[in-house]
Amino acid sequence: MPRKQDKAGTSRTNASAVNAADALKSPRDGWTRYRKPAAATLVVAALLAVLVWDGSQPGMPANAGQSPNGVSTNGGREFLSMPAAAPTTASMPQATAVQRQQLVQQVVQADQALCQYQSGTRYPPGSRPVSQHPDQIYPNQPVAESHAMRKPDGTADKTVQIATTQSHVYLAAGEKAVFTVRANDAQGQPLTLQIDKAVAKGLSFAGQKESAALALNMNDSGQDGDTRAADGIYSATLQPAQSGFASFHGTVRTEVSYTVAGKPGRIFFDVVYSPELPATWVAGVRESNEGGQLRFTLRANVRLPGRYLVSARLDDAQGKPFALLSFNDVLPQGLNDIPLIVAGNLLRDQQAAMPLRLRDVDAYLLRENVDPDRLLMPRLEGQVAVSKTYALNAFSTEEWQSEERQRYLTEFGKDLQLAKNALRQLDPDVERNGYPQSECRTAGSSNAAAAIAASAQRLVR
Repeated sequence: MPRKQDKAGTSRTNASAVNAADALKSPRDGWTRYRKPAAATLVVAALLAVLVWDGSQPGMPANAGQSPNGVSTNGGREFLSMPAAAPTTASMPQATAVQRQQLVQQVVQADQALCQYQSGTRYPPGSRPVSQHPDQIYPNQPVAESHAMRKPDGTADKTVQIATTQSHVYLAAGEKAVFTVRANDAQGQPLTLQIDKAVAKGLSFAGQKESAALALNMNDSGQDGDTRAADGIYSATLQPAQSGFASFHGTVRTEVSYTVAGKPGRIFFDVVYSPELPATWVAGVRESNEGGQLRFTLRANVRLPGRYLVSARLDDAQGKPFALLSFNDVLPQGLNDIPLIVAGNLLRDQQAAMPLRLRDVDAYLLRENVDPDRLLMPRLEGQVAVSKTYALNAFSTEEWQSEERQRYLTEFGKDLQLAKNALRQLDPDVERNGYPQSECRTAGSSNAAAAIAASAQRLVR
């Protein structure tokens, strides 16, 4: 139970200690003298009892007489109790070091975000290093796959590996696709393959009329798309415009049934066919240096107006893939120029070897909210144009600019400045010693990296 309180609100134990002190003080010189050494001992013992008493009684919590800040509140009066252990000089630097490391990480992360965004957008969307799009470097190369033989019941036989190629996935009117199949064992040695049948059929959905099936000649005789007779590779050609698929728009699936070592298997090839040409190319490509950028201008006769997406590849003088160029805009009906622009800073940053070769152009009209979502133009395979030989200093070094890009750079710059300010408040010496930088900032010493760093510094000042 709590101790009883007197009318003054002071506990009896506390009152006894005060009375003992009063009894021992001299009427002449107050608290500074003591009558007997034994009395002094008594005073010290009494005061210690007051200081260490925590107000506990049987059945009470040990801290019942303390406020949350460690001050005793017995009887409505506050008495000093033993305070919680204060941080030592060893622990304070450690806590500060942890906080500083957290702020350093925030600076590095903010710097990484700014640097990566600026690096990734320094060239316009239609003029990108081809290394950023490795899957689009050679769009007309066959798609090659290898996997375990699939049985008709859906299971797989890993002892037989089926290797296939498909020349095209999308076909415009008049184009064709070639499929090949061969069989190997688990060690890669050829196995005898027998083609039972190859049938193409247009996939239909609810409410659509089913297309007729078309039998394909998949052979190993050096005919109908097969390049070499008796080499164990079977080939078939699908040319929708010269078959019952001439007016079909959608996915044409070719199902091949085969047998290897007496075991049946099957495989599928899908192509998306577009029977209608929304636009056709006009011969000739113009070339110019405009505003410090290299411009290739193609021309198309547009029959169906709408948004057209065009892609082309650019190789340097040694035939090394250099850039992926693209066009994305709405074209009206009639003759239209389609510019494919190479950014000047891309040419200079990557030290492009002249002349440049434009090749493998593909294009389509985008159709929204329908399937298929495109009408294909005829592809321009192989080399389309060769540029003149220019001195690189004829092109601009300026980064691409847009309102959206500047808005993002400004926001990323603000984030970085806030992180730096927080670090500087904790560690004022960081401004003199240099702020931490991200890997993006320190990875390269090229002109591009230097330009990124310089621009970032302007943003955060």
